[in-house]
Amino acid sequence: MQSENVVVIGAGQMGIGIVHAFAAAGYKVAMVDVNAARLDAASRAVGTILAEGVKRGKVTNDAAQSCIARISGHTDLAAAAEGATLVVETATEEVGLKMDLIARASEASAENALIGSNTSALSITELATACREPAHFIGIHFFNPVYKMRLVELVRALQTSDDTLTRARNWAERIGKKSVVVNDSPGFTTSRISAMLGNEAMSMLAEGVASAEDIDASLRMAFNHPMGPLELGDLTGWDTRLKVLEYLHGALGEKFRPNPLLVKMVKSGRYGRKVGHGVYRYRNGEKVPGSGLKVS
Repeated sequence: MQSENVVVIGAGQMGIGIVHAFAAAGYKVAMVDVNAARLDAASRAVGTILAEGVKRGKVTNDAAQSCIARISGHTDLAAAAEGATLVVETATEEVGLKMDLIARASEASAENALIGSNTSALSITELATACREPAHFIGIHFFNPVYKMRLVELVRALQTSDDTLTRARNWAERIGKKSVVVNDSPGFTTSRISAMLGNEAMSMLAEGVASAEDIDASLRMAFNHPMGPLELGDLTGWDTRLKVLEYLHGALGEKFRPNPLLVKMVKSGRYGRKVGHGVYRYRNGEKVPGSGLKVS
């Protein structure tokens, strides 16, 4: 077992994957969320990932059980972060909320702790101002599903020190991830491109250019993408995607204006896979064939 302690703030979809990544690499991980029921659900979700790994022969049953034992759930952020050497914030994409969590976590963690945010679009330079020591802050952007995606985007704020960047790269290597370095800019690299791709796919669906199934199949087969842009939006959550697009629209202009169909979907609660209904319908976590959204 590794001696350093990791704290992950937020027990949503990304938090689950990040917790699993560090625990599987041998680190004790404190998972923090204000909702105790969400913490329980997240622990079960990590167990499901591990069970699938055991089933496929990727991990032994003993290793899976040890991984689960390294994870603890907490509703008290200050207590969970006390003495931590790495904190990864992965709360919803709201600047005020993130800054409050970052401030509280940085005060409670070890003096030289690395503090990171998994935000997919918000300004790392702005978030760093909430940190006790802004030079120790960096964007650590994982990709969904974390256990399958090798990339970690390290986003350097104006305040981020060279030492912090080196330490972040080392953390990524320890959990088997490949890192790229990006200077702080709206949407970084991946979110900027992905948001535009998903928004354009939604525009094509709204215009009747092709069915949802055929739009996704085109991107998978023509460009070798593992998922089509509408499938990916369902996985990410259209509520999250809308927040990112709204931020990018304000920062970068009209080319990122959210398509009205995407806005309607979010208003109707069709967030995607996590609620069982987005562009597609889902049953037991699996996409229902032929269920793609029809636009008349």
